[in-house]
Amino acid sequence: MRGDALKVLPRLPSNSVDLIVSSPPYCIGKEYESTRSSDSFIKTHAAVIPELIRILKPGGSLCWQVGYHVRHGVVLPLDFLVYSEVTKHTDMKLRNRIVWAFKHGLHATRRFSGRHETVLWFSKGDVSAFDLDAVRVPQRYPGKRHYKGPNKGSLSGNPLGKNPGDVWDIPNVKGKHVEKAEHPCQFPVSIPQTFIRALCPEGGIVMDPFMGVGSTGVAAGLETRCFIGIELDPGYAKIASKRIRDAREGRAVVRPLNQPVLDPNPTQKVAQRPAHFRG
Repeated sequence: MRGDALKVLPRLPSNSVDLIVSSPPYCIGKEYESTRSSDSFIKTHAAVIPELIRILKPGGSLCWQVGYHVRHGVVLPLDFLVYSEVTKHTDMKLRNRIVWAFKHGLHATRRFSGRHETVLWFSKGDVSAFDLDAVRVPQRYPGKRHYKGPNKGSLSGNPLGKNPGDVWDIPNVKGKHVEKAEHPCQFPVSIPQTFIRALCPEGGIVMDPFMGVGSTGVAAGLETRCFIGIELDPGYAKIASKRIRDAREGRAVVRPLNQPVLDPNPTQKVAQRPAHFRG
C-alpha cells in the first residue's frame, strides 16, 4: 500500500504479523534521502518501532538492516541506534547481529572502504519459529567422514548442509545485477528470503514498512507467504507492485538463493583478461 508508514501502521491490528523485514532509509546522501539526518533517523525510529512491536505477534521476529552514516569523515554505526530504540521495549530480545558482506560499494580515500552492513534480528519474547534446515548451505567438504571413534566412517557434517552463520556474503544490487530496479539503494532479495524461510511459518504474514521497490515482497511471493508493504514514494510503489506480482506469478528475476559469489575453476588462472576484452 502507498502511504506514510507513520500514518498507516496505527491502522493495522495488534499481534497480526509473523515477521517484519526492512531496510529503512538511512542518511547516506542519496537523492531520496538528501534531507535526512541522524536526528531524523532517530526520530523516525522512535515513532515507528513501537508500532511495529505492537503489530508483531508474540514470538514473531523483527529483522532490521542498516548501514552507516558518514559525515565529515566520522562514521556513525546506525545499528547501535536501532538496538537502543528497540530494546527500550523489554519483551524484544536481540537474537543475532548479522553481517552482510559485499564486494562493491562507495569508495573512500581517507579510510577503508565500507564493504559490509548489518542486520539486527530481534524476537518478541521467545522465538516461535526457527527452521534452520530451510536455510542450510552446502558443506565445504560434504563427503568428510569421522576417522575414529564410535562414528568412524559416517559423515561428520549434517547431510542437509551447515548453518549459514552470521556473516552472509551476498552481492549488493548494483549496475548489471539481475534484480536491479530504479532505486539508488536496493535490498537484495536473498536477505529477506533467508529470513522468511527461517522465521515465518507457511501461511504466515511478512511485512515491510519501508518497502522501496519491493524486494521483501518479492521474497514473500517466492516463498508463498502473505505480504504487507508500505511505501511513500509513488514511483517505487509502482515498481514494487509489478515486481511482487511477477514473483507471485512465477516471473520474478532474482539471483538464486545461496548461489556462490565466486565458484573458482581449478583449471583457470587466478588472473586473466575478461572475455569481453578479447578481440
